Amino acid sequence: MPEPLSPRELLALDRQHVWHPYGPMPGRAAPLLVESASGVRLRLAEPVEGQDELVDGMSSWWSAVHGYNHPVLNEAAHGQLGRMSHVMFGGLTHEPAVRLAKRLVDITPEPLEHVFLADSGSVSVEVAVKMCLQYWRSLGKPRKQRLLTWRGGYHGDTWQPMSVCDPDGGMHELWQGVLPRQIFADEPPAGFDAAPDEAYAAQLRELIGRHAEELAAVIVEPVVQGAGGMSFHSPGYLRVLREACDAHDVLLVFDEIATGFGRTGALFAAEHAGVAPDVMCLGKALTGGYLTLAATLCTAAVADGISRGALPVLAHGPTFMGNPLAAAVADASIDLLLSQDWAQEVKRIEAGLWEGLAPARSHPGVREVRVLGAIGVVQLDHEVDMAAATRAAVREGVWLRPFRDLIYTMPPYITGDDDLARICAAVCAAAREG
Repeated sequence: MPEPLSPRELLALDRQHVWHPYGPMPGRAAPLLVESASGVRLRLAEPVEGQDELVDGMSSWWSAVHGYNHPVLNEAAHGQLGRMSHVMFGGLTHEPAVRLAKRLVDITPEPLEHVFLADSGSVSVEVAVKMCLQYWRSLGKPRKQRLLTWRGGYHGDTWQPMSVCDPDGGMHELWQGVLPRQIFADEPPAGFDAAPDEAYAAQLRELIGRHAEELAAVIVEPVVQGAGGMSFHSPGYLRVLREACDAHDVLLVFDEIATGFGRTGALFAAEHAGVAPDVMCLGKALTGGYLTLAATLCTAAVADGISRGALPVLAHGPTFMGNPLAAAVADASIDLLLSQDWAQEVKRIEAGLWEGLAPARSHPGVREVRVLGAIGVVQLDHEVDMAAATRAAVREGVWLRPFRDLIYTMPPYITGDDDLARICAAVCAAAREG
C-alpha cells in the first residue's frame, strides 16, 4: 500500500494533474476533498466553512438515488466481484447482463424490447442516433439523416449528443459550424401542469412535416429539460411528437437519462404522457450511482430494420459493454427501488421541496421557484455567483452545484425530512448570496 497523503498533498496534486468537468486546467477554485460517503452524507477530509460533512443535495449528479454505501448494493457488488468483475461482451454473455436487459424491458413502456448496454449516458445517446441513422439506411432511405429537437435541451458531451443540445444557450456553442447541423424547434412553453399551447404544438407538427424527407428522428428529454435549464413542460407535447412522428415516418427518441427511475414522480417520464418512444436512453440512476452504466432500448421494428440492411449489425461495441459488476449492481438497484413505495417517497420529497423553497420567492433576484417530483429549482434573474452560492450552501452543511442562473436540488430518495429541510435552507441561502 502506498503511503497515505495528507489532504493538502492530495489537493496540490489534484490542482497539478486532474482536469475536472466544465473547468479550466488548472482549476480556479479548489474542489472539496471527500473522504467517504454514507447515507445522504459526504464526509470531508478536512472541515470547510466549519463543516466536516455535507448532506448531498445533488445525488451525485442525480445518480445516487439510494444514497451512499447502501448495504443491498454493497452486497450485490461484493457478490459479483467474487465471480467476475468483467468479461468481454463480444461472443460472450453472462447472467447479470441478461437479467438486467429483461428487467429493463419489463419496466419500460411497451413496445421497447431490445437493450444495448453502453457505458455512459452520452454514449447511449450516440448509440440511439446511430440506430436511427442506420435504420433508415437499411430501409433504403439514406437521406433521412438529420435530427429534430427543441431548444433548451441537453443530451451529453460527445459528438452527436452535442449537436442536439441547445445551440445558443448550451455548453457547446464553441462547436457551431463543426457539429452536424440539426433542426431546432422553439423551447417548449414552461409548466408541467399547463395546458398545451396549440400554436406551439402546430409548430412541432409543421417542422416535422416540412423536414420529414430528411429527418431520421426527433429526440427530446421528456417532461424535464435537465442540464439545459431545469425547466418543466406539459406531457401533452410528447403526445404531439408521437402523433407527428407516426404521421410522417420519423422515429422518436426519449432521453430519460436524468428522468428515469422515478425522479419526476413516474417511473419513466414518458408515462406522464402515456406514450412510448421508438428508442429510449437510460443512465445516471441505473446503478444507484455505484458504477457507470447506461442503456439504449429500442423496439423490435427498429432492430429488425437494421438487421435487414446491407450491414445487418449495429457496429458499436464499447470495451466495457455489459460489464458484469455494473449490471449486477444495476439489477440490485432496480430491485431495491421497486421493493419500496418509491412513488410515495418522491411525493414526500416533492411536498418538502415546495414548503422549504417557498421562502426563496421573496428573495431579491429570484425569478421563479419550481418543483416537480424530487426536483427543486430556484431560478435567478442573473448569472449565479457559483463560488458565493456554494460557500453559502456549505455553511448550511449541504452540497449543491449551481450553474448558469440556477440553484437546484435533486436529493436522494432516502433523504429524511430534517435533511430535506436543511437542503432547502441551503438552496435559499445560496439564492440570497449567489
